[in-house]
Amino acid sequence: NPESRRRQYGLAERARSLGWKDAIVIDEDLGRSGSGIRRPGFEKLLAAICEGRVGAVLAIEASRLARNGRDWHTLIEFCGLVGTLIIDEDGIYEPRHPNDRLLLGMKGTMSELELSILRARSIEALKQKARRGELFLTVAIGYVKSGRNRVEKDPDLRIREAIDLVFRR
Repeated sequence: NPESRRRQYGLAERARSLGWKDAIVIDEDLGRSGSGIRRPGFEKLLAAICEGRVGAVLAIEASRLARNGRDWHTLIEFCGLVGTLIIDEDGIYEPRHPNDRLLLGMKGTMSELELSILRARSIEALKQKARRGELFLTVAIGYVKSGRNRVEKDPDLRIREAIDLVFRR
């Protein structure tokens, strides 16, 4: 999403306007789904925080920095230990202060709940499509999805002949 990327890169300018000279954008995780996938950008961020090289972490929505509660609370804990601020569009948070820590924790919990609700809705939609016989996640080799909810033989003659040869033999 180009607009989302523009907003993310605009955070570097916001950091400079808040007084930081060096603003580094970590974008290694762009386009990666969060569930069960290694996130080198997040790992790089945590390492830089632990080394004391980060004065503030800026995000459009802070709770989206981490993709699960464990990572979120680890981020808050590390930021609190070294005095790194967390900044998003709603405010500036000091994880050492109990009220800010409570608010950050609630933001993370709400984000986790939102993700689980969206996941449950998506799964239910897939189940409904399957009940109607319209769910095609993948099709067998030699077939292609065509039109709306249709499966046909691959139009490539070489593929069709190769599959026919396999069955003849």
